[in-house]
Amino acid sequence: MKDHFHLAWFLSQGFGPKTWRSQWPGSSSDLQRWMMPDLFIDLAKGLDRCCFDYMIIEDSSMVPYTYKGSHDTYLKYAASSPKLDPAVLVSYLAQATRTVGLVPTLSTSEYPPYLAARLINTLDHVTEGRIGWNCVTSSNDGAAENYGNEAQRPHDERYDVADEFAEVMTGLWEGWEPDAVVLDRENHFFADGSKVHPINFEGKYFKCRGPLNAPRSPQGRVPICQAGGSPRGQAFASKWADTIITNALSVEGMKKFREDVRQRAIGWGRDPDSIKVLFLAYPIVDTTIEAARERRRLLAEEDGRHLDLNLSGLSRLTNIDFSKFDLDEPLPASLTTNGHQSSLASWIGKTPRTLATGNSRQGIELVGTSDSVASRMQEIMQEVGGDGFLIFNTYFDRRYVMEICDGLVPELQRRGLVRKAYAHKHLRDNLLEF
Repeated sequence: MKDHFHLAWFLSQGFGPKTWRSQWPGSSSDLQRWMMPDLFIDLAKGLDRCCFDYMIIEDSSMVPYTYKGSHDTYLKYAASSPKLDPAVLVSYLAQATRTVGLVPTLSTSEYPPYLAARLINTLDHVTEGRIGWNCVTSSNDGAAENYGNEAQRPHDERYDVADEFAEVMTGLWEGWEPDAVVLDRENHFFADGSKVHPINFEGKYFKCRGPLNAPRSPQGRVPICQAGGSPRGQAFASKWADTIITNALSVEGMKKFREDVRQRAIGWGRDPDSIKVLFLAYPIVDTTIEAARERRRLLAEEDGRHLDLNLSGLSRLTNIDFSKFDLDEPLPASLTTNGHQSSLASWIGKTPRTLATGNSRQGIELVGTSDSVASRMQEIMQEVGGDGFLIFNTYFDRRYVMEICDGLVPELQRRGLVRKAYAHKHLRDNLLEF
């Protein structure tokens, strides 16, 4: 167990409406302005003040229609749609913060690798080295149709595509040597062409000459974040990722996942300590344990009133219409998916009703005061061995941001569990600090 562990924030449901249904004090009252960056800027400032490693902005590029064969439920609840482009939000967050890492999602199924490499390189330049890339392989057929395809590729093949994609991306990022830019004004010499290299990549799925038409960014090879939970996804993550985000519902599961990833990394010739595995956590923090438990009870009650909302989420992740199942019959072991295989595997044998009453509350649940939740987080990390937590709340508001950034994190800092100040300027260096 290291002296410190890492903290990051997962902006679940991406750059979209968050508090439009909330009746809690502190929720936004101007529902017409959900597309403005104000709430997200407040969040990013809080994370920067608390010295979080990074903030991931989730994304997808379709209006889902899997549940009941219609988009009506998704649009009724603003579930997974609408979403605005996370790369645009990053530019606003960067101006409002100083050091916290910003990690937009770009799909290997939707972007050409040159375009993605150029966008991430540009963002890394203008943020002075604070960008990461959340590498995802799109799983929903609706997104495939939006890009002119009939359906997504088979699950494991999507990772074959991602392997080539990552190879092109990293090759382009490193195509300019660190000292290629000379900036010799007197001799009119901007860059040394002998230190700028085409990659001339030819693979099964991509072909790219390179080089990027922009210099090497501050971090060079931008940190890659990945969330593959299936065996093929874990193989990809252990090869390419600098930080892995994952869901685990028990300490034993967390420990097993981390140890497996580390062993896989050794197989690729990598230092396992260079990969930071962060586990989803959903803290509910209040002034008393009883008050926190009551809030959790009310959230569960809310879930019970909107089973269709949560069932639609299960449908979107798996491309399986969950409206066709009896709510109280366990899901059969024969179910298969070309979508999120690790998610479906964890749901087999459970009833749709059970999954729908709590599906939005994934991850390790932490309910109590700042002191009790911090104590539990400390215990978990001691048992697991590292590396940290990825905090999320799908429909957070300003109150929740304050409870985490001004309540929980200061208690973690007081205990010496998380950093009190950034030691480095770049995201990669802060990830590798401990």
